[in-house]
Amino acid sequence: MVNTEEFIKRLERIIAHYDMTAAAFADQLGVQRSGISHLLSGRNKPSLDFVLRVVKTFPEVNLYWLLNGKGSFPAEQNTGQNLPAPSTASIKPSDQASGSTSNKVIDKIIIFYKDGSFESYQKNLELDQK
Repeated sequence: MVNTEEFIKRLERIIAHYDMTAAAFADQLGVQRSGISHLLSGRNKPSLDFVLRVVKTFPEVNLYWLLNGKGSFPAEQNTGQNLPAPSTASIKPSDQASGSTSNKVIDKIIIFYKDGSFESYQKNLELDQK
């Protein structure tokens, strides 16, 4: 469970890092200004949608750091230079959820580590299907 008081401190740190007002932060995320105000005052708890908007809008924000303080902020950016080559293994029709034979495109790969950290790669890699 997320400690709301600590979450608020981390949210305030993000806002200060980007030298924004709470209103500008809300506008950047596309949420109502009152929603940010209610979060910062402790009146409301953050929704999953809100947390995901923060992580998507500000790539330097580590999801686990935002939720439970583990990790770092700003997160180190991975340039993708150390990415392993994607596997070209074929997918059997029984492995496909939809049964479609059209080519699928990978949008994002997330690797979760046991220590609570993760790495996210987004490169639009095409999956070879045979």
